[in-house]
Amino acid sequence: MNIPEVASLVAAYADELIDVRRDIHAHPELGFQEFRTTGLVFDRLAKAGLEPRRLHSGTGLWCDIGTGRRTVVLRADLDALPMIDSCGRPWASTHEGATHACGHDVHTTGLLGAALALADLHERTPLPGRVRLIFQPAEEKMPGGALKVLGEGLLDDVTRAYGLHCDPHTDVGHIGSRVGAITAAADHVSVTLTGHGGHTSRPHLTEDVIFALAAVVTGVPAALSRRLDPRSGASMVWGRINAGVAMNAIPSAGEVAGTFRCLDSQVWTVASAVITETIHSIVQPYGVKAEVSYQRGVPPTVNDAEAVAIAEASIKAELGAEALQLTPQSLGGEDFAWILEKVPGAMVRLGTRTPGGTTFDLHRPDFDVDERAVTIAATFLAATAVRDLFGA
Repeated sequence: MNIPEVASLVAAYADELIDVRRDIHAHPELGFQEFRTTGLVFDRLAKAGLEPRRLHSGTGLWCDIGTGRRTVVLRADLDALPMIDSCGRPWASTHEGATHACGHDVHTTGLLGAALALADLHERTPLPGRVRLIFQPAEEKMPGGALKVLGEGLLDDVTRAYGLHCDPHTDVGHIGSRVGAITAAADHVSVTLTGHGGHTSRPHLTEDVIFALAAVVTGVPAALSRRLDPRSGASMVWGRINAGVAMNAIPSAGEVAGTFRCLDSQVWTVASAVITETIHSIVQPYGVKAEVSYQRGVPPTVNDAEAVAIAEASIKAELGAEALQLTPQSLGGEDFAWILEKVPGAMVRLGTRTPGGTTFDLHRPDFDVDERAVTIAATFLAATAVRDLFGA
């Protein structure tokens, strides 16, 4: 099988793919609301002679190319973030309060391009198996729309799965990869403390919620550094704290909320119990009552060594050996992790920064990409599926 042939097949759709990416960026939709985006992709796949099917969740779709017992999944996510778009481009969001600030428009368009190329390839050289395209809703909603995909049995007969994510810290034309955990588990933790408030001149007559909150904020991360394996990359970071309205009054209630993240699946399984126990132990001396809400989000995304080898071979073949980079681990959460808990596979990081240009970080209102990344994404995904199926 001539693997480099895939690039020329994708190149034939380059202009169309850029137009599609801009269309999707201009019309972003939040998780489980991606009706227009789902319809756009569905119609283009059908026009190419494929048979897409919508997910039962109402948004998202999947489509097989080829037949056979061996099935390789290529996955992209459809949803946008609830943010204002300030990219300043002509194709900026036309939907107030929503924007593709995480690059899912690139992921979706890249997978669409891979689908069109694979459909053309299959007509001339039948694939020795199936490529299953999954356009998934609601990646940004914990615990993630990938669970809907699993619930519909779309991973039950799958050999391996591949995905990618935009990386604005890497120049376009480069792709980052690594074996093992590439992203972290990500959970939400909130703590509500209640007690008898009172005058700040008489704290001994109160149950000081403010003082107890401060103890939680500093004490939980400190305790976890001794309760959890430090090799796990465990991180407890608070992002919100609310309590009180007057400087001379101790309130009767207060809240602190944040995220717990780690790179180790075993540590993730025990974190909830350890953190909850630690919080209750910390506040006990202050007489306050603690209500702990611990929402498990997503597990670590753990790349399989064999899948990484196939992905890296595709990168070298399509872009050259110098395009492959060892990517650092991230404490960001990614619901592709649920898929990789079901089947072996790999996620890579797609360079989107113009060389010498600005780094537009993820989840920023001004997020922008070098659009050459779109066809690179399509080529990588298609070539990786072909290499996996043909064993090249």
